[in-house]
Amino acid sequence: MKYDTLLFDVDDTLLDFKKAEDDALVKLFESEGVSDATLLTVQYKKLNQSLWKAFERGEISRDEVIQTRFAKLFELHGQTVNGVLLENTYRGFLEEGHEKIGGAAELLTQLAPHYALFVVTNGVSKTQYRRMRDSGLDIFFQKIFVSEDTGYQKPQTEFFDYCFARIPHFDKKKTLLIGDSLSSDIRGASLSGLDSCWFNPDHLTAPQDEKPTYEIHALSKLLNILS
Repeated sequence: MKYDTLLFDVDDTLLDFKKAEDDALVKLFESEGVSDATLLTVQYKKLNQSLWKAFERGEISRDEVIQTRFAKLFELHGQTVNGVLLENTYRGFLEEGHEKIGGAAELLTQLAPHYALFVVTNGVSKTQYRRMRDSGLDIFFQKIFVSEDTGYQKPQTEFFDYCFARIPHFDKKKTLLIGDSLSSDIRGASLSGLDSCWFNPDHLTAPQDEKPTYEIHALSKLLNILS
């Protein structure tokens, strides 16, 4: 058996984050009496992405991202809001989203008896723990590593070093990381010396500098790589 340890991303690999995010944003904007929730959702995603990119470049802190993104969003419409309060409300709605990606439970059921399974995810600890617990997928994993607990974030090597130090009998050569994000999962694996499997259900094309070791378009296909 080439691999004995499997590291799984959560959002849009095991759980449908896009749906959870969309549902949470709709509920938030409705609670704020927003007339065009669709427009604000589009604007939020663009703004949120730019803020996280700034965080990855070391220009702003993680707290600045999550505490100011809604205030900045409403500023675009000439409104002043309590960004922290809106973030907390949004976070409550987001925690309710735990719909599984197709085939996730079936795959983990087959893998758990034979591999050491761990979660490596970016995000807020309370939110990720609850979503994993409510989905029922937490029972398959020996430990769940969330970026907030480590002080670092994928693709930073410090995040992975934190995880490696807490995985018993860890061996990089026998470890595979599975995730949907080229910029955090695949790049993080590469920087940390791990093999990677890109979960790519939308059949996107990876740039030459971010090529994964493997690529699958359905979770069930991971079994072909491991067999």
